Amino acid sequence: MFQTIDHELLRTFVAIADHGGFTRAAQAVNRTQSAVSMQIKRLEEDVIQRPLFERNGRLMHLTSEGNTLLGYARRILELHGEALNVLRQPDMVGRVRIGVPDDYVMRFLPGILKSFSQAWPMIDIEVHCEPSSQLLSRQDGSLDLSIVTREVGHEIGEILRQDATVWVVADSHAPYQQDPLPLALFDEPCFCRRHACNALARAGRQYRVAYSSPSLATLQAVVGAGLAVSAWMKSLVVPGMRILGEADGFPPLPDSSIVLLRTPQAQSPVIDCLASHIIEGFRA
Repeated sequence: MFQTIDHELLRTFVAIADHGGFTRAAQAVNRTQSAVSMQIKRLEEDVIQRPLFERNGRLMHLTSEGNTLLGYARRILELHGEALNVLRQPDMVGRVRIGVPDDYVMRFLPGILKSFSQAWPMIDIEVHCEPSSQLLSRQDGSLDLSIVTREVGHEIGEILRQDATVWVVADSHAPYQQDPLPLALFDEPCFCRRHACNALARAGRQYRVAYSSPSLATLQAVVGAGLAVSAWMKSLVVPGMRILGEADGFPPLPDSSIVLLRTPQAQSPVIDCLASHIIEGFRA
């Protein structure tokens, strides 16, 4: 008979690979550090019969065998969780319609959808990518859930997170030194655009909206090319860009809130489950 691998050993092994050591992995799997050490010793000596980690002081690196096992371990654990969910809750099937601005699609949605699909593989998700202003007008039952940006103090629904609104420019360009200042902003109506223009006007800074788009990806391309300055949430700033502050002559901007809206008709365990994953994903 073939020898089997206890999935708890695999779970601990993956936790060590993900967290870079025994101490944090022990916290992740809710075990003591000595118990984690014993599990890995058992996995290496009794099951795999190969070293899985190379230890260099406090640093740990996967051996070639460890890298090979890691891929299999992830797949085994995913299938294990999927099988349990499908068998324990066979009614968790259906479709959820979610609306989300493209601001959050690349930053937050991939991790949320991945964890959700691993847990509930029989649920289909229909994603509608539209600006917050349009999603706010679609609370008529055509969507089950919507993720939108709101001004602090004017939130409706459940607050997922609050974030600073910041001025953004490409690292290697200086369009902020131009007069009038070239801006790349979201289309109207957008309170970030309104706050940015009002703040510059109060500061006596001349500006022009040189580029306008409903798409964050478009604004990022314009800013990345060094053509303009923009304003968006701090959590959406990508590598290659830097934040401009008061030392650069830019006034502070009000914070923004990301909220989750649910239409009154959206009542089902399937929708509840996706809503929980969204809340956890944004607050992580």
